[in-house]
Amino acid sequence: MKRAEILEAARVCVCGEREQDYGTPEDSFALIGKLWAAYMGVDFTPKDVAMMMALLKMARIKNGDKADSFVDLAGYAACAGEIVGGGDI
Repeated sequence: MKRAEILEAARVCVCGEREQDYGTPEDSFALIGKLWAAYMGVDFTPKDVAMMMALLKMARIKNGDKADSFVDLAGYAACAGEIVGGGDI
């Protein structure tokens, strides 16, 4: 895939039906953070969740170059950027 295709695919994922299906990334990542916190006994912010998911994608990429892992990585980075920037980045 070309970089523009990866970015467009990520945009479709994070700005499309996933939000309708699962709620906003902020809300979804906040809930995931609470579940992880209950399990691990440490706090996780929505930004932490996005970065941990990006690390998961990097681990998968290390073991295989599937296009959807790069798309997901770009999507998690975009969500984290919006979370920390309040949509102003």
